[in-house]
Amino acid sequence: MKYIVQISRLLVGILFIISGLIKLNDPLGFSYKLEEYFGADVLNMPFLEPYALGISIFVVVFEVILGVFLLIGYKPKFTIWSLLGMIIFFTFLTFYSAYFDKVKDCGCFGDALKLTPWESFTKDIILLVLILIIFFGIRHIKPIFSKFGVTFVALISFIFCLWFGYHVLMHLPSVDFRAYKIGNNIQEKMATPPDAPKPVIEYHWKFNINGQEKIITTDGSYPSVDGEYVSVTYKTIDEGYVPPIQDFSIESDEEDLTEQFLSEPKLVFVVVYDISKAERNGVEKLKSMTERAYKSGYKVIGLTSSGEDAKAKLKTEYKLDFDFYLCDEKVLKTIVRANPGVVVLNKGTVVQKVHWNDIEDLKF
Repeated sequence: MKYIVQISRLLVGILFIISGLIKLNDPLGFSYKLEEYFGADVLNMPFLEPYALGISIFVVVFEVILGVFLLIGYKPKFTIWSLLGMIIFFTFLTFYSAYFDKVKDCGCFGDALKLTPWESFTKDIILLVLILIIFFGIRHIKPIFSKFGVTFVALISFIFCLWFGYHVLMHLPSVDFRAYKIGNNIQEKMATPPDAPKPVIEYHWKFNINGQEKIITTDGSYPSVDGEYVSVTYKTIDEGYVPPIQDFSIESDEEDLTEQFLSEPKLVFVVVYDISKAERNGVEKLKSMTERAYKSGYKVIGLTSSGEDAKAKLKTEYKLDFDFYLCDEKVLKTIVRANPGVVVLNKGTVVQKVHWNDIEDLKF
């Protein structure tokens, strides 16, 4: 029992630390996922949406700290009860999401590892079993350092988590796991290779044959059957290849300009996903940045999901001399974790990307 507890302790501690650090690397991304959970279609708790960022930071810091506490044996009763409470809640959440098909990706490992709802639920069940083993074998959880040593490590871990969370919020994630990271080409990430796996779909055809209803399953072709057609349903068995980027577009009121802009050798995106929520200090920096870009021969455009009145007001108030085009809000939040943020491209390839705090670091 002692060895089983120690192995479970190691696995749970490491997994909580890794999962927490991945989300702490991108707390804004995790807060967007929490907003999805709080929405009317899932938990129906819209009153929590304004607090999603604060909740996300608390949850991921607590997750990392519990993993550290478990590994070093600091306050075992508090740690194990907290782990048990957290995993029970997450198990309920992932089951609810999977069973009712509410959220397609739980966000357990951020953008680093995408899990389906049922995969997330299975992972949580395994963790629940391991934590229950630790719970019933708590007498085997001993500190690995002296009392001062474990207290010092716990304190340092807490301070590091707070610093790291603040750092990535004021700049950008230290490691970018998204399809729009520096070095990626947007057109390539939108394309489907010719030899890519195709979707596998089952079609269930209902026919009335001699007064009895029968279901005939095909891969899409109409069945050769002597009977009266009633209805058809289908089920996706395998989605096949799904491009990493699916919904990116640059649109004006009249046309889609995506290909035109992505062919530009010197292009700057100013991303303001929601003008009403834009950071004033960041917007104030855009005028001088665009002047530097123009002098170096760059074309500058804005991308937003906001309406025409908001665009016109922003341009007038801050004397911005570039046009804004329409792009989906969720896509813009994915491109850069800042509002505003700036992305520099060369024929669709991301070469620079900065938070508004780091606009001065851009090189044209």
